Formats: sequence, C-alpha cells, structure tokens
Amino acid sequence: MSLSLLRLPARRSLVAAVGRGLRQARPWSSGPGARSREADCRGAGAGVGVGVIAGSLGLSAFSLFSHDAQKEKGKDAEEGENQVSEEETIIFLLKKAKFNIMKGELEEADGILHEAAQLSHQANNTKAIIYTYDMMANVAFMRGELEQAEKLFKVAMSYLLAGDMKQDDNAIIEMSLKLASIYAAQNQDQLALAGYQFCILTLEEKLSKEDLPAYALSEDEPANTRLLLGMSLDSYARYLLDRNQASAAQRMYERALQISMEVQGETHPQSVVLMNDLATALDAQGFYEAADARARRALELARQTEHPELHIMLNNLAGILMHKEEYSQAKKMYTEALKQAEKIGDSASAQHIQKGLAELAKRKKSKTAGSLQNGEESGNK
Repeated sequence: MSLSLLRLPARRSLVAAVGRGLRQARPWSSGPGARSREADCRGAGAGVGVGVIAGSLGLSAFSLFSHDAQKEKGKDAEEGENQVSEEETIIFLLKKAKFNIMKGELEEADGILHEAAQLSHQANNTKAIIYTYDMMANVAFMRGELEQAEKLFKVAMSYLLAGDMKQDDNAIIEMSLKLASIYAAQNQDQLALAGYQFCILTLEEKLSKEDLPAYALSEDEPANTRLLLGMSLDSYARYLLDRNQASAAQRMYERALQISMEVQGETHPQSVVLMNDLATALDAQGFYEAADARARRALELARQTEHPELHIMLNNLAGILMHKEEYSQAKKMYTEALKQAEKIGDSASAQHIQKGLAELAKRKKSKTAGSLQNGEESGNK
C-alpha cells in the first residue's frame, strides 16, 4: 500500500478536514465582496473540505440601521445614537472573535460570539444574529462539534429564508455546502451527496440563466457564483477521493481548476492548490506521468509566488516520484520539503514527510535486495 500524499483541504471556503495526510488552508476568493474562509476544520473528521471561517454576510453588511430606516420607525436622535452604539459593540465583538479564530483560540472566540449573539437578540438585529450564528457554527465545526455546528447553520439559514431570501441565493448555497461537509464528516453519505448535488446543480442552473433579461444578476454575482461552484466542486472532489472514487474526484478537480484559472488566474493560490489536488487524484489512479506533470507545475508556481504551502507541494511531488521509482529525485524533494516544514514550524507536515522518507528508504532497500537476488539467480543458471 503506497503512502498517501498530503492533501490541502480548503480554507476560506467553508471547510477543511484532514485528508489522507494533512490539512491546509485554501483561499477561495469571491471578488470584491469576498467572504474570507480562513480555517481548517480541526478534528472534524476525515477528508471533507469546506473552509469555514466566513459568514454569509461581511462585517460591511452591518449598515444595519440607516438614517432612513430610523425615520421610518420614528426613532428620535437619542435612540438612533444608542442603536449605533449597539451596532458598533456587536461589530467589535465579531471582529475580536474573528481575530481569536485566526490565532486558533477557538474557545475564547466561542465565548465572545455568545456575547455577540445575546446582544444581537436584545437589539433585535436580524443581520447581526445571522452573521453571529454563522460564525458560531464555523467555530463549532472547527472544534469537531458537528451536531452543534449543524444546528447553528440551520438556524442561520432559517433566518435568511424567513427574510424572503431565495433558495438559490449564494448565501444559502454556501451554508448548504457547509452542511454537506458536516454530513460527510459524520459519514452520513446520503445527506452529504444530496447536499453536494444541490449546491452544484443549483449553481449550474443559476449560471445558465445569467444572460436572460428576466434573471439579471448584479455586477459581481456571476463571478462570485462561478467561484462558489468551483468551491463546491472542490469540496465534492475531496469527498469522492476520501471514498476511493479517484476517477470521479479527478473530473471534479478538473472543473474546479478550470473555474479558478479563468476567474482568478493560474498563479492564484487556489489554482496552485487545485493543481496539487488534481495531481493527488491522478496519482491515486496510478497515472504517475500525468500526476508528475501537474505536481511539477504546481510546485513551479508555488516557488514563483512564495506559496505558504510550498513544503506540501514538494512532499507530494516526492511521493509521486517515489511511486515512479525515481528514488534519488524523490529523496531530494522530501529533504527539501522537510527543511521547509521545519522552518515554518509545521510539525504535523514534518512528521508526515519523515514517514515518506522512511517509506522511500524501505522501498529502495527492497528494490536493491530484489535486484541482487535476481542477479544471483541469473548467475546460477
């Protein structure tokens, strides 16, 4: 059985759990109004990826009570000032919680978010409630509290739908993708498949209608929708690869990569990660030459752009070279990968790379022994 490559489960995006080897952040972006997805799903299960740090509403969405709205509700100046103060407090708490999440201080972030949720309810601030529940769900997901995350995402979705938001709105689809990743991590395959298919098919249908006059989209929405489709394909590909459906995963990765390259460019960090993941899917099928070509291109771009996951690109190319029995080159790549991992303090990757080096030494020794034995047998004939 071959040593698996390190896979880079997504970041911004909703998701990311551990694949066959390692987690990584993957910055899917969505244009000017992009929602950041900056965290891996630590401990949430194997191989599903939907990076989760983002709410469906950005902090900039908290123009929660405009002056016009205040006039319509007959609020006097003093009440308006009090409301602004409440909004500012909520926004401060959410920003503080996000900062804690980025530092990996999830318990602290959860406490702050509960405070923000309580204040949002007191202010009857629906947008703040939705955003806070979404962030709380993300934190629960990253902590491996999948049932709690599921409940919170559903509550946030119920608020969105109660506000007359359509089911094909990107915010609803993004949360549906998060739910699909939760079901995948729980091995609830029927629900996970239904979730992935809903997201992909709904987004494809939405994009097919974008040129229709009666279905006009906002200026940024087509690009954002395509990127969300790419993220859905990416997450579904991870799901498939973890269930040994490498051929189907390959097709999903190819489509996701095409979208990322067309919208964000070949050198975008997400495009580089997807090339690496596509190489992983090809390697899993024994298509080592094709995997080698993709992995080398990903590594080349990672070097050019100083990609933060360069050590993982090196490791994966090393694994492919080992499978091709190019042991000298494989050792060179593993050694560089280990040096890079240790340099940035990524101990989890370093351990995996060391296992790769050990496997490489074992295979090389076995091949040498086999060659000597064959030579002896030939000489005895």
